[in-house]
Amino acid sequence: MLTTCLQNIAQSNQHLNREGEDVIQGLTNEFKYLPPKYFYDDHGSNLFEQICELPEYYPTRTEAWILSQYADEIAQITGGCELVELGSGSSTKTLFLLDAYQKIANRSQYIPIDVSGGILNSTVVKLQQQYPTFSIQGLIGTYEQALVKLESTPVSSRMIFFLGSSMGNFNPRDCDIFLSQIAKTLQPGDYFLLGIDLQKPKDILEPAYNDSQGVTAAFNLNMLSHLNWRFQGNFDLNLFTHQAIYNQEDHQIEMYLNCQKSHWVSLDRLDLKVFLAKGESILTEISRKFDLASLQKQLEYKHLKTVKIWTDPKQWFGLILCQAGNDFVEKIEQ
Repeated sequence: MLTTCLQNIAQSNQHLNREGEDVIQGLTNEFKYLPPKYFYDDHGSNLFEQICELPEYYPTRTEAWILSQYADEIAQITGGCELVELGSGSSTKTLFLLDAYQKIANRSQYIPIDVSGGILNSTVVKLQQQYPTFSIQGLIGTYEQALVKLESTPVSSRMIFFLGSSMGNFNPRDCDIFLSQIAKTLQPGDYFLLGIDLQKPKDILEPAYNDSQGVTAAFNLNMLSHLNWRFQGNFDLNLFTHQAIYNQEDHQIEMYLNCQKSHWVSLDRLDLKVFLAKGESILTEISRKFDLASLQKQLEYKHLKTVKIWTDPKQWFGLILCQAGNDFVEKIEQ
């Protein structure tokens, strides 16, 4: 029965990006980097769930509070619709939305999307038991793969939502591409719900990514373990340390793995051998912090009109509900 609830779209969309090509590009770049998606093997996904419970890590509990207060209002605004979540993880915060939509519709459809098949598997099973009237179809793959898949299966009414300020992991160019994909996927009248971490002082931001228990450090280093497993690599995790700093000019947290000793690394499946010098850093993640007014303008340019914004009392985090307009398709065809 479970196989009917999960679909692996990563395999069917390999033409979008040859497996490991992004690793080759990142590690052979002058300033080395790795895509954040490689955080999320099953162990990495579990570590991130632990991060969300840390006292220093405010984003998850702050966004959860906003959802607990306003999920019913969101559901009332959109009405019953298909719910599509990008980067669903364990769907913990999503329960507020599922509860709200269960109140207004006898039957609903929820499509959680994640790159980690293990955590998605367990989440779908648990949610199907908890929400028996929901049709739940998990998709294993990246955001890009999921949006292509959704384009081919349009529905009458849909809300795509992207929580956790995960859009902050995209640089400005990739963010622009992502929002274009969202706008292209949505039909006129469909909705997009976006969670964003807002700009705030450095002394609040940096501890959230340098927790005292070292869970974030383990999460960062686990990326190398994932690469070792996936691409037959020989990264020695003992030769790297975790670092997270706030770049105030670009309004973003930058997370690095710093090399402590010069050495060679091989990834046999990619036929790749890379020299890492002592003191060299690999950028593994950025986490941009947003200004509401600027982001609204960017969304408006993509014909995603802001319907309503909700924030917490400290203005640390925001939820933006947008609705797709009629003219995006005309614009991209010009």
